[in-house]
Amino acid sequence: MESPLSKSGNTSPAKSDINQHSLGVADLKLLRVFKTVVEAGGFTAACNELNIGLAAISKQISDLEIRFGMKLCTRGREGFYLTEHGKVAYQACLDLFSSINLFRDKLNHARHELFGELNIGIIDNTITDPQSPVICGLGEVYRQAPKVNIRLHATQLDEIERGVIDGRFTCGIMPVYQEKPEFDYFFLYHEMAYLYCGDKHPFFSVPAQEIKESHIKSSQMVNHFYANHSKKNIFSGVTTPHAIAVQVEAVTMLLMTGNYLGFLPEHYASAFMGGNKLRALMPDNIEIATPFSLVVKKGAPFNSVLNLFFSALKQALIPRPEAKAS
Repeated sequence: MESPLSKSGNTSPAKSDINQHSLGVADLKLLRVFKTVVEAGGFTAACNELNIGLAAISKQISDLEIRFGMKLCTRGREGFYLTEHGKVAYQACLDLFSSINLFRDKLNHARHELFGELNIGIIDNTITDPQSPVICGLGEVYRQAPKVNIRLHATQLDEIERGVIDGRFTCGIMPVYQEKPEFDYFFLYHEMAYLYCGDKHPFFSVPAQEIKESHIKSSQMVNHFYANHSKKNIFSGVTTPHAIAVQVEAVTMLLMTGNYLGFLPEHYASAFMGGNKLRALMPDNIEIATPFSLVVKKGAPFNSVLNLFFSALKQALIPRPEAKAS
């Protein structure tokens, strides 16, 4: 059932003076529903996140529009999108919940118990990296602060950056190809990448000693769009790649056609090397180390929950002494 105030058209809800009423618990609940719908990209996508039906979401958004006296969003055949009022309301919503979290954090600090949310944006396809401290860090946050609500979003680099800037993500954990002035960076570890070919490529069966750098430079290359390493150009005779892929998985698929060479993270490629699907070329000479950092909005303070998470990440990176043989 469509919310009458969320359908396409020029009809606007009757104006309401928000100052006449203070925000209450019911308003905060409606705002959380609105925030979830926006971040999910629509009413239908938000159903699973909120664990309620489409009709219930429509009614709550309609109630919020009536409460605020403004049309917030449109959905229908044109798709879901925010009105100009909706964009302002969403940003105000982020600011409001950020302030609530800060208030909660100060009280938690006073009574030495952590609550609140930890929203993390992390680059996809990093779960197989043994250098990554993220799993240990998350486990330690749960151990020390089980009442903290952790929300982990595995996504692409530009989405992490947008989420950190607009406040959807408390922090991001991502590769850093070039530092940007909008962020503060806290280094964690390096991800190693090597040059690979697929099992259908002519180089796959060539003895290692016969493969020369000149052969590499004359080969067709696939470029991982986000992995903007200037060092990659050293190993390529062309400034424009012959194929471009956005995700690591897409790079791998192109390599497996047998037509291209390309860089992949070592931890990701190792699963395919075991099945003789990929081969690293000149690994002693051609490698790229990409720094991974915890990233926050420039000047943003670390609350207690983020401090705990960052400390847990750093602790997980400390090498453990090997057990002595008995």
